[in-house]
Amino acid sequence: MSASAVRRVLIVVENLPVPLDRRVWLEATTLAAAGYEVSVICPTGRGWDLHREVIEGIHIYRYPEPPEAHSGAVAYAREYLHSIYHWFRLAREVRRERGFDVIQGCNPPDLIFLLALWYRPRGVRYLFDHHDVCPELFEAKFGKRGLLYRVMRIWERMTFACAAVSIATNESFREIAIRRGGMAAEDVFVVRSAPKVEKFEIRPADPVMRKGAGTVMGYVGVIGQQEGMDLLVAAADHLIRGFGYRDVHFLIVGFGPELPNVEADVARRGLGAHFTFTGPLYGEDLLRALNSCDIGVSPDPKNAMNDISTMNKVMEYMTLEKPVVQFDLKEGRASAGEASLYARANEPEDFASKIAALIDAPEERARMGRIGRARVMERLSWAHSAPRLLAAYDRIFAKIGR
Repeated sequence: MSASAVRRVLIVVENLPVPLDRRVWLEATTLAAAGYEVSVICPTGRGWDLHREVIEGIHIYRYPEPPEAHSGAVAYAREYLHSIYHWFRLAREVRRERGFDVIQGCNPPDLIFLLALWYRPRGVRYLFDHHDVCPELFEAKFGKRGLLYRVMRIWERMTFACAAVSIATNESFREIAIRRGGMAAEDVFVVRSAPKVEKFEIRPADPVMRKGAGTVMGYVGVIGQQEGMDLLVAAADHLIRGFGYRDVHFLIVGFGPELPNVEADVARRGLGAHFTFTGPLYGEDLLRALNSCDIGVSPDPKNAMNDISTMNKVMEYMTLEKPVVQFDLKEGRASAGEASLYARANEPEDFASKIAALIDAPEERARMGRIGRARVMERLSWAHSAPRLLAAYDRIFAKIGR
């Protein structure tokens, strides 16, 4: 590829630093391997505090982590205005130093289209990477709709209107892009959030992490309002004190604003000896933790958002041959199939009964684990998503200059 033909991409993400955001990092490195020049604008945080860094050829421009909004329009305005200011500031630097032909905006929030609109007269096109359905995310987080929900629907519609191409994490998101976003079907590509299987090697369990328990349940992910950790703790209470399964342990890997409340709930119920909270783990440490578990749990409650969202943790459990217990969600079934048991929506006691069923059936656990890994290897791994990402970029670059 000649210098004049090099495709230059700017990826903008607000809610996680890169390379911690695994989906964005896989996208960035896949593009770079295909000959693209890739720059990323993202916040600092979680140990990624350098404002300028080059990793594996990806030029990363970080800005100070914004204050995370938990409630209220003023708090969200403060967070988003902080981020928008830095997007525009750093985009000027990237434009001057490296240039870009496409801006890839990774939501939430659905506001990166503002940056794309600013550069559109300069020939830059917008590719929307649809991570979350923000109106439904707001509804799940606050249990209501109202004015802010309607504002988010407007932002979503404007985002799709500005996008030349959109990539969706699953078929449900693709349907939203077409039906609610008004996009042409040929401009929407499904690029599933999927693990890079080479990074998820099956290894022996670490006895230290298992705490001597006969069966270990593992959770990895954000610990926030909408992840259902309160339901998981209630399910553990049913399992241990109600059903009498005492030789069990719950290994909780992750961070988030609800972590202190979850820890307090565990302590209040007298379950401290059955829980370990590791905080965030990465790389080898994360792999050691997941390999030390027998069952992967995904307690995300059934609601308008979760029902159509693909959970990264479910994919990771399956890659390491762990059977899954989750609530009965549309996209949860699409991902896991027979590799999971499905509890009735938002019922902790039934969730506990599904865990108990797997504890009592080690051969079934092993069978489900093999099914899960086969699903990933045959059609759900990043190796299957990467060509679709590159096809989406071929599509948007074909539109440049029209």
